[in-house]
Amino acid sequence: MKKFITMSLLAAAFIGGTAQVQAEEACCPADATKVESAHDENHISIAKGFQKLGRETGIYRFFNPQSKEEKAAAYKAALIKTVEAEVSAGHFHGAMEQIHKAHGVDQALLDQLTHQVEEAEAAGYEAPASLPPGLGQFIMILVGLGLIFLAIKKGFEPLLLLPIGFGAILTNIPMAGISAGPMPGQPAGFLYYFYTVGVESGVFPLLIFMGVGAMTDFGPLLANPKTALLGAAAQFGIFIALLGAMAMGGLFSLQDAAAIGIIGGADGPTAIFLASRLSPNLLGAIAVAAYSYMALVPIIQPPIMRALTTKEERAIEMKQLRHVTKTEKIVFPLLVLVLCLLLLPSATPLIGMLMLGNLMKESTVVDRLSDTAQNALINIVTIMLGLAVGSKLAADKFLNVQTLGILALGLGAFVIGTAAGLLLAKLMNKLSKDKVNPLIGSAGVSAVPMAARVSNKVGLEANPQNFLLMHAMGPNVAGVIGSAVAAGVLLALVG
Repeated sequence: MKKFITMSLLAAAFIGGTAQVQAEEACCPADATKVESAHDENHISIAKGFQKLGRETGIYRFFNPQSKEEKAAAYKAALIKTVEAEVSAGHFHGAMEQIHKAHGVDQALLDQLTHQVEEAEAAGYEAPASLPPGLGQFIMILVGLGLIFLAIKKGFEPLLLLPIGFGAILTNIPMAGISAGPMPGQPAGFLYYFYTVGVESGVFPLLIFMGVGAMTDFGPLLANPKTALLGAAAQFGIFIALLGAMAMGGLFSLQDAAAIGIIGGADGPTAIFLASRLSPNLLGAIAVAAYSYMALVPIIQPPIMRALTTKEERAIEMKQLRHVTKTEKIVFPLLVLVLCLLLLPSATPLIGMLMLGNLMKESTVVDRLSDTAQNALINIVTIMLGLAVGSKLAADKFLNVQTLGILALGLGAFVIGTAAGLLLAKLMNKLSKDKVNPLIGSAGVSAVPMAARVSNKVGLEANPQNFLLMHAMGPNVAGVIGSAVAAGVLLALVG
């Protein structure tokens, strides 16, 4: 596990050395006062990347607590980012509310932010749309119906695509205001509160992770720890997609690129969690892309698997995994949490909830809590999360060039992640004393357990006696941890 986390840190530091942060244009009219923000143009060299990650480790912070100046700077950056996001969404009341609640910030900055919001509101700011509002809303309602069709007819991630599709329909109904922010004397639409309370706060993705942890068996990973490397390799697509987004002629900022890249991890809650913090305006497109590609795992992965492996490799039978004791299963979530705390605290919200759910399951002393996390709680949260994500599929946010870029980059990240896992598994087969079927490498993307099932299915096609499901679950659950670690690295570097 330590090697696994270290690889992610090194990869992130490399990305930090090659990416350039472009100055993000203010979302207000051209004559509005510009505010110095957290997205000012700068370079992150390799040395600075390592230095920044080093300062973000728990080991460093235990002995060097955050100073008052650092806390003030972080608060200022968060305030500016939040106000910009509210204004770009047309939520002027919410932007002013954030300014009024601010404390410990120079009055000059508050005045600048207030002027920025007032100028945007006076100009009737609307996000640029490629289609007239009415036509755009009609098209997005059709998109919502299409997602519902895929969920019901094709069975593609129905638990989330159905509420996301329905949320998209609700938010694009003219004059209904179902996802609109509050106005003087009027409450906001109910989907606005779903998003603000559950997604913007990060609570819903974290509760989903707790439920996933309660349903996950880390036994296959513990029985064959080297498969953690396959989970790490499958995250390679995240960083390639980040570079791709940065190369798109200034279409995306570094924060946007980091949020888009996480799609390659094929982990919907992680994608939502990271996008809500780095690029809330792109949340809808990122979430739909992440869940769409997760749903299309049985279609996307098999051609890549057949192209990169021979029939003989696909027919390789792996020896039975050893028995994993209860003690190992109880110690594992605690060990992972401690390692994450010491090396990458920014990933602990996701990793911590995942490991809490798993510890409740493996300890067998809180069966009622484990059962609630696996069933009632995760089901309730899934409904509200899907509707909240669907509320971000407004026509003026979704129907633009950025969305096409997100879909293309997300697909590329997913394909590269799958290929990286397969190629590393092929290498492991060459170097390992025990045979390794390369097909299990494709399960390193964290679409649990669908990716593992696809590996098993393709293996059975080559050899009817070849049962790879449990072997593929090792890299599959390692991919869940890997995507959370990658999100933590990106938050530490560009958040």
